[in-house]
This record gives sequence, structure tokens and C-alpha cells, in this order.
Amino acid sequence: METIQDISLFKHVTNQTVITIGTFDGVHLGHRKILERLINNAKNTGLKSTVLTFFPHPRMVLQKDTDIKLLNTIEEKTQIMESLGLDYFIIHPFTKAFSRLSATEFVRDILVNSLKAKKIIIGYDHRFGRNRNANIQDLIAFGNTLDFEVEEIPAQEIDDVSVSSTKIRNALLEGDVATANNYLSYAYMLTGTVKKGRGLGREFGFPTANLHIAESYKLIPKNGSYVVKSKLLGKEYFGMMNIGFNPTVSGTEKSIEVNFFEFDGDLYDQKIQVEILHRIRDEHKFNSVEELREQLKKDKNFSLDLISK
Repeated sequence: METIQDISLFKHVTNQTVITIGTFDGVHLGHRKILERLINNAKNTGLKSTVLTFFPHPRMVLQKDTDIKLLNTIEEKTQIMESLGLDYFIIHPFTKAFSRLSATEFVRDILVNSLKAKKIIIGYDHRFGRNRNANIQDLIAFGNTLDFEVEEIPAQEIDDVSVSSTKIRNALLEGDVATANNYLSYAYMLTGTVKKGRGLGREFGFPTANLHIAESYKLIPKNGSYVVKSKLLGKEYFGMMNIGFNPTVSGTEKSIEVNFFEFDGDLYDQKIQVEILHRIRDEHKFNSVEELREQLKKDKNFSLDLISK
């Protein structure tokens, strides 16, 4: 897969394409039906499978929605897309100027002239152009004029995508990792850089990697403890992660801390990705550090038992 950061950088591509357009947040099971259709169509027609997405999310730009929470960072989404076997993944910068393109400009200049679309696979409810004033019937009419085919994704599939996204977000906010992972078809992930923390975990006998996530839009699951897995220095390690404020030791800032089992290396300033496998418990304020230490031992035994099964 080739990742292209701006539509203008697609000029070197000479092949005609079959395209779908969307945010594809989570790239979950519902999305995968659409992407499989796209990839299979490309194989059957000799076209190149192409996904056009936008970043920042349009709501961040047009509605100044700084509270929006997404399931993937753009880096995570690219990683997942690559695993599916796409030919091209285009991440175009979304700006107010871009949003003001007319429907004609978007279809003629972007989809046909720049991206060489021969076929567009799109949802029945897709709207585009300035003020989102054009619909799929308009797109079909453009296709008749500009010589491309439109394949409509039926209502049921689009509704499944919408329902899945909502259920995944709600499940993670409730700490229901099992439901979220089931809809995603992979373990929900957090990607960040390991920064120095207060060093209290090491004093308790449970040294932790303090994970800093730069992207404020990334959805963080409900506070509590989780069983996790990560690849560190080329090798897979399991561990347990706490999301929260560490109330027992008078923590004031939210943190994400991971205690990796059987790992004793230096991870400071390294970027790591943590897969969340199972929820252990809610965050709790214990009466003493000793009580907390005993609970961490129980959490570790629970995690190891789960991993062994």
C-alpha cells in the first residue's frame, strides 16, 4: 500500500482507480465489508483500490469540535489499512477552503482528474460539495457525463457501520473492552511515547512505563486496570495497565501506566503501541500503599491466569 498525504501528490499514478470515501474511524467490521468490496472490485476490474479520507476530521475544522474523540490516530488507521491490502490510502488535509469546493469541482477536479476514478463505491446517504448539497443521484449523473460508474452501498450496510462505531465508543467509555474488540475485530490500541513519571511503581515493586499520547482526539477507555500486550524491542510482552489518577498516592493528573511482565529494559522516549485485551477492575482509592501493593499482586495473578488460558 502506498500512503499519500495530499491529493496533489497523486500525480505520479497513471492507473485508473476504484475509490471509496470516508473517515473509516476504527476500521471496524462494518468498514471492512465496504473495503473488501472495494479491494475485490479492483482485482476483478484491473483498477487500483483507493481510499480517500481526510484529516483533521471535518468536524474539527467546520464546527471547531475539540471534544471529538476518535478510535484511531491517523497513524493507527494507516497501519490497519495497510494490513488489508489496499493499493492507495490518501489522507488529504481538510480545510475550510477545501470544504467550499462545489460538487462539480470536487467530482471533476478531485475524483476524476486528480484521482483517476473509473468507479466510486459509496453509501446511499453520501453527501458532498459545498454545504454538502449534492447526493448520490447527483454523483450518478456526474458519472454519466464524466465516464465513471457509481456503486451504491445499501442502507443496511451503512447503518451497520454507524451502529458499530457508536457501540464501540460507548463500550470503551464503559470499560467494556470485550464488546469493543468484538466489533473492531482486533484489540483496541493506544499508541504513545514513554515519558518519565513519578517513579512510584518501581518503589511498589511494579515499575511502569508512563504512556503519553500526543493526540488529544484519541479516545481513552474508562479509568481502571486492564490486561495488555505490546511488542517491545521486537519481542511480545504482556502486562497490566492502569488508566486514571492514582488516588491512593494523591495523584492529580490522569495517567496511563503499564507494568510489563518479564521486561526490564529502558523504554524512555520510545514510541510503543499497547493492545488492550481485558478489563480487570475499576480504579480504587486504597487505605494504604500496602493495600494497593497487595491488590497489584492480585491483578498480576489474574492477568497471568487469563494470559495462560
